Amino acid sequence: MAEKVKPYKDSEASKKSQVTQMFDTISGEYDDLNRVISFGIDVKWRNKVVKLVSETNPKNILDIATGTGDLAINLAKTSATEIIGLDISDGMLEVGRKKITNKKLDGVISMIIGDSEDLPFEDNTFDAITVAFGVRNFENLEKGLAEILRVLKPDGIFVILETSVPTNPIYKFGYNTYSKYILPTIGKLFSKDRVAYKYLSESASVFPYGEELNNILRKIGFINVVDKPQTMGVATIYTASKA
Repeated sequence: MAEKVKPYKDSEASKKSQVTQMFDTISGEYDDLNRVISFGIDVKWRNKVVKLVSETNPKNILDIATGTGDLAINLAKTSATEIIGLDISDGMLEVGRKKITNKKLDGVISMIIGDSEDLPFEDNTFDAITVAFGVRNFENLEKGLAEILRVLKPDGIFVILETSVPTNPIYKFGYNTYSKYILPTIGKLFSKDRVAYKYLSESASVFPYGEELNNILRKIGFINVVDKPQTMGVATIYTASKA
């Protein structure tokens, strides 16, 4: 079971409400800071997700926790004629809508506000579902994954891109040092919300990864579960499907 870390520890609000508030606050700076704190490597990881999805020739795709739409926009390179980006933060979605319009992708991508744990879609709707750096923000991980399984078509592909912790002791030490001290410091210096990047670091450090997350996916009912560690294990791509 994933440990529940909240952005604002002094607040009595639910994790979902706090995450919404946090992303609404940092939406305008999120893209630029994200490139800085990941050294731009997150672009490479997203491209790998797109390749995996593209190989299945999907007609429609749901990108959950789409944020400002980076992955949804990249997924427009696939065969899909309909891509829906869903997020709980309207601030992030608004940034994404502007990017989509600038790229003339309004006819392919739509951005909607919604809850990953109560998806507004019928069973067996999507050929492919993706979540990039979003599952650790779910209020209830298993409930969110069960909803994803419900709306995924049989034989459809589900791809998660999420942070993880390196298993190599040297890489793990470097990762822990960076995430515990450097990342929060960058957030304090450049973010409107000084708590946000501390939360992003803490939530990543306690979130299940590798075989632990594989087992949760299998428990929910996913099949063909595979994890693919990226860049010395600081992130992992997970693929799964539905019977």
